Amino acid sequence: VQLQASGGGLVQAGGSLRLSCAASGRTVSSYAVAWFRQAPEKEREFVAGITFNGNIAPYVDSVKGRFTLSRDNTKNTVDLQMTSLKPEDTAVYYCAARPFGVLYAREEYKFWGQGTLVTVSS
Repeated sequence: VQLQASGGGLVQAGGSLRLSCAASGRTVSSYAVAWFRQAPEKEREFVAGITFNGNIAPYVDSVKGRFTLSRDNTKNTVDLQMTSLKPEDTAVYYCAARPFGVLYAREEYKFWGQGTLVTVSS
């Protein structure tokens, strides 16, 4: 499966962005999809994930209440709605897929999108 992440950009603190992960090559309906992010000089970290059948795993604490994950298997997309953005949310955001269930370790994901940059100015 090929993944294409989009929707990043420059936004002021407090603003919103919606990231989208579009899958092609194979239906994404049997895959869990997760969003990771990597800030400069930091490790890539799990942000949010959704199972193949729509169950959402716990968000990373730093985004709880601000980010919302959703998927549309008819469109082969998984979206991450980000609100109340903070400068510390600045990172390259990646979507990744693996069969069925969400795991938090990036090594568990075989398929990755190219990343989309989110910059939040203060």
